[in-house]
Amino acid sequence: MNLTSTLKKNDIQRDWIVLDAKDEIFGRLITKTAIYLRGKHKPSYTPNVDCGDFVVIINAKEVKFSGLKLNSKEYFTHSGYFGSTKSKTLAEMLEKSPEKLFRLAVRGMLPKTKLGKAMIGKLKVYSGSEHPHTAQTNKKSKKD
Repeated sequence: MNLTSTLKKNDIQRDWIVLDAKDEIFGRLITKTAIYLRGKHKPSYTPNVDCGDFVVIINAKEVKFSGLKLNSKEYFTHSGYFGSTKSKTLAEMLEKSPEKLFRLAVRGMLPKTKLGKAMIGKLKVYSGSEHPHTAQTNKKSKKD
């Protein structure tokens, strides 16, 4: 009889996955990223252990959106003071800080605990095609 074993912190092997955002649909890329960060693509997935991989997203400015989201979707920020609510459209966020846009979207799909904060720390987003993680990513790169 085979029993399912749970992973310990020392047994985890992390890989580096490079995802190219050029001409990809934003939502589908974000869900793929969340799955890799969480570790659900591995047969040894354990819900209470951070067993996900490092994810590097390149060409973040060249991602595609469906529908009329670029001009109609808004992101709000609030500092806590009265009257300090500010909003930016999706097009403005994509133009000024695509890294922040990707982090916000992925963070919403991860657990809202210390575990989720550790997972989001393994996400690296770059607006261009160059990234400083070539030494790690030459080992393994996913295209799907």
